[in-house]
Amino acid sequence: MPALGLTDLANVFGMIKFYRAARDAGVKPILGCDVWIANAKDREKPSRLLLLCQSRTGYLRLSELLSRAYRFNQWRGRAEIDPAWLDEGATEGLICLSGGPFGDVGQPLLNDNEEQARRNALHWCGLFPNRFYLEVQRTGDPRVDALARRTLRFASREALPAVATHPVQFMRAEDFRAHEARVCIAQGYVLGDSRRPKAFTPQQYFKTQAEMAELFAD
Repeated sequence: MPALGLTDLANVFGMIKFYRAARDAGVKPILGCDVWIANAKDREKPSRLLLLCQSRTGYLRLSELLSRAYRFNQWRGRAEIDPAWLDEGATEGLICLSGGPFGDVGQPLLNDNEEQARRNALHWCGLFPNRFYLEVQRTGDPRVDALARRTLRFASREALPAVATHPVQFMRAEDFRAHEARVCIAQGYVLGDSRRPKAFTPQQYFKTQAEMAELFAD
C-alpha cells in the first residue's frame, strides 16, 4: 500500500511509533483518530466519528480536541468531544468519516430511520464541507454487512461520497482465537461461555490491499 491510516480509539498514543515505522517502510502515514462524540440527550449512548488529518493544521486541531476531551469532558472513563466544539470552526484540516455502525448516521440506518440519518449526515456535511464521507465496513458480522448495503444506497440517493475502512483488531487471521482470549480476560468471561458477548469476527485481521480491493470490488 502506498499510504496507510491506522487509528486508535480516543487517543493517538501510538502515533509516533506508527509514523516512524511507516516512513521507514516507504509508506505514507495518515494520522487520525476514532473519536467519541458526546450525546447530550443520553450520555450513555455516545456516537463515533473517524477524523483524519489532512494537514498540519488538522493535526493541531485534532490534538486540541482530544486534549480538551480528556481534560474537561470525560464520562465513565471515555474522553468525549462535545459536538459544540466543532461548531466553533474547529474542523479545518480534518477529514471526517461517519463512524460506520457506531456513528450517528449508521445507527439510524440500522434502525430504519433514514430521515434521522439524513439530518445527521447533512449536519456533518455542514461542519466538514467537501470533507465528510460515509464509512462502510464488511467484517462478516451480518448487521455490519447489511449496514454497508444500506449505507451505499443512502449515499447514492443523497449524492454523498462513501469510503471503505476495516476495523483491524489483530494482525493475522490465525490470531483470532488469541484475541478472543484477551477479550475474555478483560471482560471476565471464559472462551467456552456461550453467553459471552461476541463483538468481533475472524475477519478483523490486517487485510492486504488486494483483499480489501476484492472485498469492495463493487
